[in-house]
Amino acid sequence: MKTGLVLEGGAMRGLFTAGVLDVLMERGVKFDGLVGVSAGACFGCNYKSGQIGRVIRYNKRFANDPRYCSWRSLLATGDLFGVEFCYRTLPLELDVFDAKTFEANPMEFHVVATDCKTGKSVYKRLDKADERTFDWIRASASMPLVSRPVAIDGGLYLDGGLSDGIPLRYFESLGYERNVVVTTRPRGYRKFPKRLMCFLKPLLHRYPAIYEALKSRHVWYNNTLEYIDERVASGHAILIAPDEPLQISRVCHDSAVMQRVYDMGRKAGEKAELTFV
Repeated sequence: MKTGLVLEGGAMRGLFTAGVLDVLMERGVKFDGLVGVSAGACFGCNYKSGQIGRVIRYNKRFANDPRYCSWRSLLATGDLFGVEFCYRTLPLELDVFDAKTFEANPMEFHVVATDCKTGKSVYKRLDKADERTFDWIRASASMPLVSRPVAIDGGLYLDGGLSDGIPLRYFESLGYERNVVVTTRPRGYRKFPKRLMCFLKPLLHRYPAIYEALKSRHVWYNNTLEYIDERVASGHAILIAPDEPLQISRVCHDSAVMQRVYDMGRKAGEKAELTFV
């Protein structure tokens, strides 16, 4: 029986997930596979590399560095999160990602991105800690309007959260019968249709499928939450979620707020009863 770890995104809400993951690593909890979306992919890769504390450390260290995340970066490059800094300089020089441990760890690592042409989910298993893997992680986390689509193998991709924000069904389709699901919204949360979608349409005129994905996102997202509840009730899944809204914006430069959200994740991880892991 394969056990999986399913990680939602949510930009800086993902620091809650980072807190949960650090506790699980400290407890020595092993999974056969992990699938992450957006921040769940960016931060979840550290589970495979075994780097406890790395996520909160570099986020606080570079919280106010314009190379990391800034409107200046968006205006200059088209990416709110600086590509060269976040996916090259930081992991290769400033807070080095442990590529050797990542590749030696037998746990599968999967990410989700959204195809700009079709608006559909694309799932990738990544075994090597190389430039192509970082490109897929970046694609999974590239929010529309504040990120350029990521070109990989002839396709263009954006945030996986547009098409499959909590890919439990995907992991079950691969034979992961028992899964721990970490969300960054409280239990009982439900999405509503986005307001003012008409204003987004011209901004996304080059990618109509992305606009359609955004317009219908609340429908499949709420359906997924209901499915998770069913799987938890049947004993096939364990849900770890905040007890209350995290009160952090998608972009945050306040290290104290970052630490608070991370600590909330640690508390949730500490009290989680992982009965089948």
